[in-house]
Amino acid sequence: MSKEIQTTAEAAEEAVLLEAYAVKVNADGEPVAENQQLPAAVSGRPLEQKSPAEWAYERVVLYIQEFEKQLDGDQEVGLGFAGSEVGTLHIQGMGYFAPDMITFYGVDPSGAKMQLVQHVSQLSVMLIASPKEDANREANRIGFKLASKLDKKGKS
Repeated sequence: MSKEIQTTAEAAEEAVLLEAYAVKVNADGEPVAENQQLPAAVSGRPLEQKSPAEWAYERVVLYIQEFEKQLDGDQEVGLGFAGSEVGTLHIQGMGYFAPDMITFYGVDPSGAKMQLVQHVSQLSVMLIASPKEDANREANRIGFKLASKLDKKGKS
């Protein structure tokens, strides 16, 4: 198999192009994060200028946004812990500490504060639909709040 000859510019561009693809088999054709166009705040800076933590953070925000689009008004996004007896975390915030740490802030089902600090090499996020914390208020959409902060960060 022969490799196509590229100019230096083409090779450099290909090195930072994103590869993402997903097929989700269901009746209603829900969108998936992999098939969405990246917001300018995410795609505006080359990958090689981002730490693994920043890049992971940005993509998890996109996954959260797409997941939240599928929730009804009585649900909010939560985080399930795989391989743990801890259970779930109702996501209230998220952050990263370059070069390689991601943090999720929230509460457990009883309302106790929780924080998950995880190395990007161990990142495994299971998003779950959780009942909203306060039945008397509108569902919190943390993904859109996180994305708006990305937009502001990208402009600074």
